[in-house]
Amino acid sequence: MKRQIFVGAAVFIGFWTLMFVAWNLTLRTPLVQQQIGYDGVAMTQVDFADDLAAKENDPIHVAPEEVYPLGDGDLEGERAGDIYENVQVLGHLSDAQFNRFMAQITEWVSPEQGCAYCHGEDGNFAHDAYYQKIVARWMIRMTQNINGNWGDHVAPAGVNCYTCHRGKNNPDYRWYTDVSAVESSGKLGWKGGGNEPGIGLATLPKDPYTPFLLGDAQIWGVSDYVHPGQEGTKGTKHTEWTYALMNHMSIGLGVNCTYCHNSRNFGSWEQSPPTRTKAWYGIRMVRDANANYVAPTVAVNPADQLGPTGDVSKIYCTTCHYNIAKPLYGADMISAYPSLQAPGPQPWPTEDALMLDPKPEEASLETGTAVQ
Repeated sequence: MKRQIFVGAAVFIGFWTLMFVAWNLTLRTPLVQQQIGYDGVAMTQVDFADDLAAKENDPIHVAPEEVYPLGDGDLEGERAGDIYENVQVLGHLSDAQFNRFMAQITEWVSPEQGCAYCHGEDGNFAHDAYYQKIVARWMIRMTQNINGNWGDHVAPAGVNCYTCHRGKNNPDYRWYTDVSAVESSGKLGWKGGGNEPGIGLATLPKDPYTPFLLGDAQIWGVSDYVHPGQEGTKGTKHTEWTYALMNHMSIGLGVNCTYCHNSRNFGSWEQSPPTRTKAWYGIRMVRDANANYVAPTVAVNPADQLGPTGDVSKIYCTTCHYNIAKPLYGADMISAYPSLQAPGPQPWPTEDALMLDPKPEEASLETGTAVQ
């Protein structure tokens, strides 16, 4: 009986394997190969031509046109902080530059709701009654910090609000801390949701983001030592967490492992392509963004914006990349927006900047995003 079951399973698997191979060989377009590393070590990206064409033709990967370009003399004149009340981040901009940026950020983040998404409908642009406005301040500072201090990852294209938001209030790709990460007490090596489908359906920990992209847990691979327990070594469970993160990065960028690693020695920096160094900076950039700019906004986000463990949604590789190696295919996202190229001269806000003013009774949003 066992033999019959085994033979039946083998025939079943074999049949569908052949069908899959036949489908790919006869119905799909040819493979496209891009070699990015040394000869003979499998450092090649392989894709189906129709998959690449679908991505290239998808409007989500097309950078928007500059809707409100700066005119001659727009950088001159009185500063926004001297004209308007409660301008805490962009007060150093000229009046024309400031209003141009406000109109542009509306197109990037809330094209349907317009200015009311952050400011309400009562016409009082100075008050801080809506959490969206306060979060927007922190996201502007985050973007300035990324462009000004993390050029090793984002240069020369840079990033602006559209890089993540793509015309939506919230980016399509974001993450919350998984309950399993809390149950694991934050310790790498615990189950963390393993032994069940996770990232890319692999049976790996489901939330490598909390330790690696919010915290600063060390990324480990398989030990080079024969005997366990030697200084600087980690076990198989720690490697599983690393593989979970690498799985996410591979899917998020739409690439395979050899985009950043030499297949003959994954751990060797000397034999890795430059993309690995760029990814190294990217991991640290995301940690900085999540820990210092995104996570603190939990103080003002309403309950319907929080995850199962009470945290705000955070960024990871897919948030910007949208499953391609270079966000928006490397389009220049920053040269036209000097206000986002580096942190402004205004001081970093105090804890009071994460407080909401009482919401005017007459102010409301049909979208239900106003703080209740």
